[in-house]
Amino acid sequence: MKTEGNSIVVHHIDAKRKELLQNLAKEHGTPIFVVDHEQIRKNYRQFKKHLPNVQVYYAVKANSNPDIIKTLYDIGCSFDVASMPEFMLVYENIKHLPESEQLDWIYNKIIYANTIKPKETLQALDHYQPLVTFDNIEELKKIKKFGPNAGLVLRIRVPNTGSMVELSSKFGAESGDAVDLIEEAVNMGLTVEGLSFHVGSQCTNFENYIQALELSANILKEAWTRTGEKIKLLDIGGGFPVKYHPGVKSIRTLAKKINKEIERLLPPDIQIMAEPGRFLVANSCTLVSKVIGKAFRDGKPGYYINDGVYHTYSGQVFDHCTYPVLSFKEGETQISAVFGPTCDAFDTITLSAELPELEIDDLVYSENIGAYSHASSTYFNGFPPAKVVHINKQV
Repeated sequence: MKTEGNSIVVHHIDAKRKELLQNLAKEHGTPIFVVDHEQIRKNYRQFKKHLPNVQVYYAVKANSNPDIIKTLYDIGCSFDVASMPEFMLVYENIKHLPESEQLDWIYNKIIYANTIKPKETLQALDHYQPLVTFDNIEELKKIKKFGPNAGLVLRIRVPNTGSMVELSSKFGAESGDAVDLIEEAVNMGLTVEGLSFHVGSQCTNFENYIQALELSANILKEAWTRTGEKIKLLDIGGGFPVKYHPGVKSIRTLAKKINKEIERLLPPDIQIMAEPGRFLVANSCTLVSKVIGKAFRDGKPGYYINDGVYHTYSGQVFDHCTYPVLSFKEGETQISAVFGPTCDAFDTITLSAELPELEIDDLVYSENIGAYSHASSTYFNGFPPAKVVHINKQV
């Protein structure tokens, strides 16, 4: 299948995998969202192999399933949360520990990376003295009043050119204001422990990382000169791309560039952390659904399936990513439309799927659908999200 824009190239799965997915659909019904935990562990190991000096903080927003969090917790991952519910999902794994151990773990293993926080959240988190991000003076005032024990991380605005989802229009202080904000925080009696940036989700323009690291290095030097406070960590954010298609360069290629620039620009004692989300979970999940209706519309077959853009295919709306709908059946294909189950014309998955002729109850599937998909499912029209089925959970 031809790659267009942010579409995912089709790599047809082997017979054994097809049989497994079909058996799971028979056992659990459809739609099902199949999570392969061994693939998650493999992705984590690959990230650590190529960026061995970078601590991994999983971006929970990519897929907040508690079993995924548990798998990553078990292999030593840290976590990037952006809300109190996400914080509590991670906290479930440590609540059995003595309070002193909880405090140490949270301080070392969690960053609250949403730059804007309700005052209630700051009050709830303050006991744990976590890392929290900020990017403006009003947030600093709020932190001073409601969460003064937090360790602060200033997020700066960096180029997002070439990223599938840009973030700098909403988050990040201008680089020219960064040192002023750090100095203001110090004068307020707050502790600035780090600097952070995010080059945008699914970043295929690796120059973004180079420019962001150069900006960060300059800010770190100037902040030390002006405040006498040495910032001890740099959070290089997320954006690590998934190979949805062959045109996406590998993590190995990106890691070489990042490692080289870190060595060139930054002091050897600085702690480096990152917030991969998509990279860890995207290719670990497969959706299986079934045909519930068919018609011939606008000169082509149209199939209605029991999942759609209000559910697992929500990533096509919010993540700007297209997931090909594939058939387990063999045969000559033709261009077909695929619609979701709701009574909304917006619930259109694709008008150009390459599918053989399908019948009611035939199964279809989509791969590489683990990030920013099921996490955004709704109950629109009363249709529930796909049932989550886990495989290979044990280490």
